[in-house]
Amino acid sequence: MKIIDYNEIQKIAETLKADGKTVVFTNGCFDILHVGHVRYLQAAKELGDYLILGLNSDQSVRTIKGPTRPINQQDDRAEVVSALSSVDYVVIFDQPTAENLVAEVKPAIYVKGGDYNIKDLPEAAIVAKHGGQTILIPEVPGKSSSTIIKKMQK
Repeated sequence: MKIIDYNEIQKIAETLKADGKTVVFTNGCFDILHVGHVRYLQAAKELGDYLILGLNSDQSVRTIKGPTRPINQQDDRAEVVSALSSVDYVVIFDQPTAENLVAEVKPAIYVKGGDYNIKDLPEAAIVAKHGGQTILIPEVPGKSSSTIIKKMQK
């Protein structure tokens, strides 16, 4: 199963790295899956052998996005992103940032969207501490869950 319990992901990542595989990690809400997400995850996967996706829990999404989000429940979001060929493992986490999860996985490459700045990502410092790098992948203009929600509200 591609959806992994939080307590198992460290061991899985260690096993992959021991086998000489490059582990890429990304995280996010992935509330309403769209072409921007798909292209982003495909680009992230191309950077290594395995892509681990940290999925914000419902509680975490509400903290970040507000009380009306997420639109889709965490188990549904996890199932949808795990069905993508670019995603090897999905792990749900409760914190607003993926700092703790990144410290567990210790990826070779940490990926976020181009709307972020590396200096503003607390995870980037953790990745660098373990010899990894952070890469920003450009956004697909006009493609976001928030844009879709706004369009639906019109």
